[in-house]
Amino acid sequence: MIDTGVAAEGSVDGATTDGDGVDWLTTGSAPPPHRTPGLDAARPNPARIYDYLLGGKDNFAVDRDAGDALIARLPTLPAMTRAVRDFLHRAVRHLVRVRGVRQFLDIGSGLPTACNVHEVALEADPGARVVYVDADPVVAAHSRALLADHPGGSTAFVEADATDPASVLAAPALGATLDLSEPVGLLVVDTLTYFPDPVARDVVATLLAALAPGSYLTISHPTPDFAPEATRRTVAAVERSGLSCTTRTQDEVRALFAGTELVEPGLVPLLSWHPDARDAVVPDPCGVYAWAGVARRR
Repeated sequence: MIDTGVAAEGSVDGATTDGDGVDWLTTGSAPPPHRTPGLDAARPNPARIYDYLLGGKDNFAVDRDAGDALIARLPTLPAMTRAVRDFLHRAVRHLVRVRGVRQFLDIGSGLPTACNVHEVALEADPGARVVYVDADPVVAAHSRALLADHPGGSTAFVEADATDPASVLAAPALGATLDLSEPVGLLVVDTLTYFPDPVARDVVATLLAALAPGSYLTISHPTPDFAPEATRRTVAAVERSGLSCTTRTQDEVRALFAGTELVEPGLVPLLSWHPDARDAVVPDPCGVYAWAGVARRR
């Protein structure tokens, strides 16, 4: 239920160490303030909590405390978080191999972790191109470092707030990497939960309108439909940590796909969307409290 879409603005110019060479992301100690404009190590951060839930090390004590508070209310949350990541991989592979999509725009991309979007896409098509978008300065630092070292494909990172989709589309790095006259896979995976309805609709509608017909929209979204009380407790814990969190019913998530046509199997429980044959049999397809779908822009 945690991902990153809106965060403090700023940049750390790709650096993850302080002047003494201390890797502050790994140690959890805060770097000098002048090195990291926009970084607030005293408040929990969606990207860093997500990293913690995935078992990563790029987080601070405050993020781990927030993550533990969420896990106390929903013990299966780390497994759910991994399942969301697996869905993202499945969707990208499907779009490349079945739908012929070779370009991706990942909104609220979060901290780089194992099997990033460009790695999955490039494995399926060496000519794939990917643009990541996030407003978090730590995400920006890690993403730029990762992409600078990546030897193949065409990838870029745009530091921008998803709530200002016009600024995302105007970013020079996006225009230099993606050809918007050709289909693009728009990925909005567990990001819209941080936006109220008018903002969520505007983000999706504005970005989709700029993409060519035949582009695809991928959404996963937390829902109260499967376990209302457990979801309510988790949302309350998220909000107590100072973050916003909106869950949506199936009909409310479906409304975010306005102007598109859902592809098979439609808007379904996340574990039911083209499960990987390599995955273990899932006894309860509603075990992850999220809806997921991919749709084609008309």
